Amino acid sequence: MVQHKPGQTRKARATVSRMTSRVLSDGSLTKKASLNAMASGIDYAARLVVGLLVSPILLTRLGDAGFGVWQVLQKLIGHAGPASGRPGEALKWVVASKQSSQDLHEKRQLVGNAVAVWFLFLPVIALVGAVLGWFAPIWLHVPSGSYTSVRIAAAILVADLIMRSLTALPQAVLEGENMGYKRVGLSTTLVFVGGLLTVLAAVSGGGLVAVAMATLATTILSGAMYLFITRSRVAWFGIAKPSIHAAGRFVRLSGWFLLWNLVMLLMKGGDVIVLGIAGSATLVTSYTLTRYVPEAITAIVALMIFAVMPGLGGVIGAGQHERAIRVRSETMSLAWLMATVAGAMVLVWERSFLTLWVGPGYYPGMLATLLIVTMVLQFALIRTDSNIIDLTLNLRWKTLLGLLSAVMSMAIGWVLVSAFGLGIVGLATGFIAGRSIISVAYPTMIGRFLRIRPQDQVRGMVRPGLVTLALFATAAWAGLHVDASSWLMLVLSVGMSVGLVGVAAFFCGLGATRRGEMVERVREMVAAR
Repeated sequence: MVQHKPGQTRKARATVSRMTSRVLSDGSLTKKASLNAMASGIDYAARLVVGLLVSPILLTRLGDAGFGVWQVLQKLIGHAGPASGRPGEALKWVVASKQSSQDLHEKRQLVGNAVAVWFLFLPVIALVGAVLGWFAPIWLHVPSGSYTSVRIAAAILVADLIMRSLTALPQAVLEGENMGYKRVGLSTTLVFVGGLLTVLAAVSGGGLVAVAMATLATTILSGAMYLFITRSRVAWFGIAKPSIHAAGRFVRLSGWFLLWNLVMLLMKGGDVIVLGIAGSATLVTSYTLTRYVPEAITAIVALMIFAVMPGLGGVIGAGQHERAIRVRSETMSLAWLMATVAGAMVLVWERSFLTLWVGPGYYPGMLATLLIVTMVLQFALIRTDSNIIDLTLNLRWKTLLGLLSAVMSMAIGWVLVSAFGLGIVGLATGFIAGRSIISVAYPTMIGRFLRIRPQDQVRGMVRPGLVTLALFATAAWAGLHVDASSWLMLVLSVGMSVGLVGVAAFFCGLGATRRGEMVERVREMVAAR
């Protein structure tokens, strides 16, 4: 029986009852998932455009070394994120599990618990951030005269990290209620506002400190926006006095999840830190500019994965293993197809893209680009299996193996960069080698859970693997001989190349049955919109 709290008005109860009815009776969960993915896709596209426009300005104003220092600072301070307790992540999933509940007080208490966890971890994240910020200029080998400005910029980024952890709570409630798409328009506009603030900070001559202030201002504006949207869209949103026992459960709930967040930070940002400390800030500049487009590939693939996972979770929860195997195969095939086609485009056109974007001096060479693209493809497949493992709730071994892989990647990369002077080539080689641990372990874990024979998984990888080798080799050869002298020519050339490579990968890399299943799945997703 649903119990209403004394402070809950009749109007509020009626509102929540209507919301609950829609949640329980609405059969369009796939449609909402698609809308959420679309909203994230629009925001990400906006960030890509802003990055393309803002990065050359930052590079010009900060210089090669300054731009590299800024890239490393963002990653370095970002690695203090798990020290915040990540209350927003726990809040989102707990709220999602209680969408049908009409106990408004309990829901508001969830928000209060999250705020309590934020306060609990505040000294920890401040201390970790302070240590990282203090040693950052030493680790990055900046001139002694720049120590103060780098440390001030780092301190501002620590403040930004703290604010992001707090301002993420309204967003967590909105997404937990499966209404993340309600932000469309406002959040996209804010992306461009943040880019404008960054440009103004850069041209003002304030250096790293001004750019860091622009980042903090954008976070505050984002928090205000999500607070406004959540208060207007979620009838029950508010804060109730937290329960000490419940807050403790929040901390325990976040345990493995926090550790996995650290693993993901190391996987996504450890390469920049290793290259910045073991190599140089100038190398980081060349690497991050070259990685810009390939990194976008993983984000796009991730958006696709997040759209599929809710449906797959229901299938796994219902014990429909055969159907789950089919959906997993479709998801992996789509991730492979997107990453392979995009990777081939990078190999062919990256030199022309960098020349038009920032100048020819930042292209690291075909071998380095090939290894970066291979890293991206490997990470896209790892991330797909990682999200599927989350649905099995077997997080312990996934996290521990991921941590081992991340540490090994950084260690091997460090040795190849610092001891052998291999630069970007050594870094990418080290990360590919380190990540091979989970490239094998994660499919094995999923195979055991879904009862897929190892030989069947290996057999399924042979054909796509051979096609990837052929396409990447051909693309690398073409990249040495073709050139686009203008943006218009580049856009037209990429469009034609995507069509040709996409058709080749689709028909050569996938069997007839898998092609039919993928076409049908795409039709369902389009119809769900």
